Amino acid sequence: MAGLEPLYAWARAAVSRPQDALICGVHWELVRHGYRCLGAGDQPGPDERKSELLPAGWEANKEVYTLRYKSTDDTRELLLKAIMVEDSMILNVMDRSSQKVADVTLSVADYINPEHLDDFHKVYKNTEELRTRIASGIIAPLGAPAEKARKEPEAEKKDPDLSRDSDPLRVPPRQPAGTRAPSWPSPVSPFAVGGEDLDPFGGRSGGMIVDPLRSGFPQRGIDPSSGIPGRLPPGAVPPGARFDPFGPLGAGRARPDPDHLPPPGYDDMFM
Repeated sequence: MAGLEPLYAWARAAVSRPQDALICGVHWELVRHGYRCLGAGDQPGPDERKSELLPAGWEANKEVYTLRYKSTDDTRELLLKAIMVEDSMILNVMDRSSQKVADVTLSVADYINPEHLDDFHKVYKNTEELRTRIASGIIAPLGAPAEKARKEPEAEKKDPDLSRDSDPLRVPPRQPAGTRAPSWPSPVSPFAVGGEDLDPFGGRSGGMIVDPLRSGFPQRGIDPSSGIPGRLPPGAVPPGARFDPFGPLGAGRARPDPDHLPPPGYDDMFM
C-alpha cells in the first residue's frame, strides 16, 4: 500500500485505537482511486480544499467517523460514515450527486494488529484483501472518477499516415512538390485504355502496337499531323488519327538490316 506509510506516520499521534488505523487504510484507498478529502463532519467548513491527508478532528468520535470526499475531476462528492458495532466497522458511503449508496462491513481484527499501533510495518495485515473489499464494495458501485489527464493507451494510438493509407475510399493526396508523379492513364476518360493503339506516336501507354524502330528505348513522340519533311505535307494526317509509318521517319534512326532485304534479281523469273 504505497503512500500509506507516510500518511500513517503523519497521523500516528492521533491513532489510539485499532479502528483509527483502519480508517487510515480506508482513507488511503479512496485517495488511490481518485478522491480527495474535504473535511470532517456532515457540513462543509470554511476554506476547505481537497487534500490527500486526513482533516483535523477526523478521530474525534471513536464510534462514528464522518468524512467528506470529492473526486479529482469534481464530478462526485462522497459522504463516508464509519460506524463501530462491537468489533466491526460498517462503512456507509453515499454519492451526493447521484444519491447512490454503498455499504461494506469490515472486521477490525482481520486487518489491524492492535498491539502494533506504533509500528507501521506490523500494524496492517491482509492488505490485499482490504484493498479488494474497498474496491468491490465502494469504488465499483459508485464508479471511479475519470482522470482529466488520462493518457491514451499506446495500443490505441493511431498513426495518421497509416490510417490514411489503409482507407480504400480516401482520395489520394496531391503529389508533393519536387517529386514526379507516375504516368498513369487518366481514370476520368473511359477512352484512356488502348490509347497508344490510336496514337502510336503520342507518347501514351497501354497499347498493343510495338514500334520496331524504337527498340524498346523511349524517344520523343512525333506528331504526324504537323507533317513530315519530304514525305507528308502539314495537315495530311488529321490530329489524333491513327498513323502507321511507311518508312524511316528520321535521319538518326537505324537502317534496316541488310539480311532482311530480298536478294538481287529475286523477281527474275529465269533465275
